Amino acid sequence: MNIAVVGGGKRCKDLMDVIQRHTFQNIHPRIIAVADIDPTAPGLIAAMEKGLFITSSYDDFFDRDDVDLIVELTGSMDIYNDILAKKRKDVRAISTLTAELFWEVARVSTMQKKTKQELQEARALYHVALNDLIQEEVLVIDHRFRIIDTNDAFLEKFGLTRDQVIGQFCYTITHHLENPCSGKDHPCPLIQTLETEKPSQTTHIHLDRDGRKIYYSISTYPLIEQGDVVGAVEISRDITRDINVQKMMMQQEKLASVGRLSAGVAHEINNPLTTILTTAMLIQEDLEPDDPTYADLSIIANEALRCRKIVTNLLNFARQTQPDKKKHNLNDIIAACISLTQKQAAFKDVSVTHALSESLPRTRVDKGQIEQAMINLIINAIEATPAGGDIHVSTRLSDRQGYIQIVISDTGEGIPDERIARIFDPFFTTKENGTGLGLAITHGIIEQHGGTIEASSILRQGTTFTITLPVEEMVDHAP
Repeated sequence: MNIAVVGGGKRCKDLMDVIQRHTFQNIHPRIIAVADIDPTAPGLIAAMEKGLFITSSYDDFFDRDDVDLIVELTGSMDIYNDILAKKRKDVRAISTLTAELFWEVARVSTMQKKTKQELQEARALYHVALNDLIQEEVLVIDHRFRIIDTNDAFLEKFGLTRDQVIGQFCYTITHHLENPCSGKDHPCPLIQTLETEKPSQTTHIHLDRDGRKIYYSISTYPLIEQGDVVGAVEISRDITRDINVQKMMMQQEKLASVGRLSAGVAHEINNPLTTILTTAMLIQEDLEPDDPTYADLSIIANEALRCRKIVTNLLNFARQTQPDKKKHNLNDIIAACISLTQKQAAFKDVSVTHALSESLPRTRVDKGQIEQAMINLIINAIEATPAGGDIHVSTRLSDRQGYIQIVISDTGEGIPDERIARIFDPFFTTKENGTGLGLAITHGIIEQHGGTIEASSILRQGTTFTITLPVEEMVDHAP
């Protein structure tokens, strides 16, 4: 097995040492090439000393027909995805090598006659493969779905200790389920590997320590003992960022297309609407208020006004001009928006409270656009919250360095899962007289500010919108 390594750092050097020290039984791996942009990288230097092919660009690997496996050791998901996209179909990825390494460890571990040196080599190889070479989360699972080992990356991601994981069912830990995953939308790759005795791959949604959804690309590789599959190595790669980027790009394309259509439709409809409204009002001037036709004309005028409001929203949505950013205290903007919506909240007997972080830094935003987005969200929350309910608006520093968050929560009826994914789509609405443009416009404003807006909801408990915005001035704190 000829291996080309992307990333000539310490991990590359460790992998070269492990392969050189260990005697493999079923495979004969050898590193033939190393790529790294840093000419002083230890793995690159070691490869050069051994007379191996070295390069500053891993693109050179794709034209070689002697590479069986490309191992990505830089830790960059973008580079890994680029390799997957460019490599030949017959060239394998690191997960295959990892499976072979685990197989060798399992085979060595089951031998009845081992020397002390062999055991030490097996443990060293296992430790390096499990915790040093692999950045993805790894589970070693037996044929009964019980976890028999894991790596530190998995424990850190899920906020668990080894004692809490070892011996537990994999589906209990990763999905909080009582039975193995099943069905067309959530197949179990372990079951497929046990049945076919071959590697399997699928995409799953796991829940992290806070119950948030994480999209995973999961690969399982069989562990074979005396000809029988006794379990599998499961390697999970977090692709949440990739999925979110794809969703964002699709949303942007959708908004752009609908925006162009909306602008054309709005302009074409606006003129006849004005004529209808003016004519109805002129005819009303010649009639007495008790005339039956007068009431009919009032209906026509009111409906024309409603259509004009929809047209105005369409034009606002279609414009989505680039924000005119200036340095502002977001707390002041939010407090003003809450004040503007207090009367509407009081009319519905809904309480609006806030907790604005005093350490919130100033940042550059378009004040008018942020006001529009905040008022949209607060009014939506008021309309969704029954009498006696509460709405809470808060600001805070994000866990992500250089970002702040605005959170708007209500105690309304909540939004079903099948609808939550569509609420930012243009013209999608759950309101009887809604246009479905408010949240689409809000989504566009936040994206144009380089931020994100996410919605989460629990039926009969409420909905929460979380806005995350970048901060350009982290040292200039609001007074």
